[in-house]
Amino acid sequence: MDVRIRHRGIEDYEPIWLEMRGFTEERGPDTLDEFWVLEHKPVFTLGLNGDRRHVLGPLSAPLVNSDRGGQVTYHGPGQLIVYALIDLNRKKLGVRTAVTGLEQAVIRLLSQYGVRSQARREAPGVYVEGRKIASLGLRVRRGCSYHGVSLNVDLDLTPFGAIDPCGQRNLEVTSLARLGVAVRCRETAAPLLLQLIQHFDYSGIV
Repeated sequence: MDVRIRHRGIEDYEPIWLEMRGFTEERGPDTLDEFWVLEHKPVFTLGLNGDRRHVLGPLSAPLVNSDRGGQVTYHGPGQLIVYALIDLNRKKLGVRTAVTGLEQAVIRLLSQYGVRSQARREAPGVYVEGRKIASLGLRVRRGCSYHGVSLNVDLDLTPFGAIDPCGQRNLEVTSLARLGVAVRCRETAAPLLLQLIQHFDYSGIV
């Protein structure tokens, strides 16, 4: 089955979140899966079971209580977001398998830039020498996923200093720019999408 790609530009978080949730509620058995590609205006988000104790100080952007998994994180321009709206039942995928697929797509993308990275079973995401470069968070309703993966490309990392990223105390974050990879955020979208399309075995793009 094909997958639909939607390039959304730079968007506020909350309207996109509500649109994803609405899409998932209304989709039917024949609805194509979709990947939404975008960047967010500056925002902190707290997962459904997130603990506000991981917010350490004054925040430089709004804090939104989201329904994704995970703890607190930051989104801003220069961070590539791919939201994965996948019918997991149709694909015969469990949530952990879907998360692993997103992680592996990022790991293979990073290898194209000469960056070695790893996933951690106990703490979803992608790490480079112990520093987090990509975060994962999914929500599943009616057997379908939404939310997805964020990859730090060339964003300002300063706001992460006000939180325990993803609930992990003293966790350092990094980016492709910090690692010396001179690539623009939008330039990473096509190769990451290719990895996702191949991993999740879509036949084409619409």
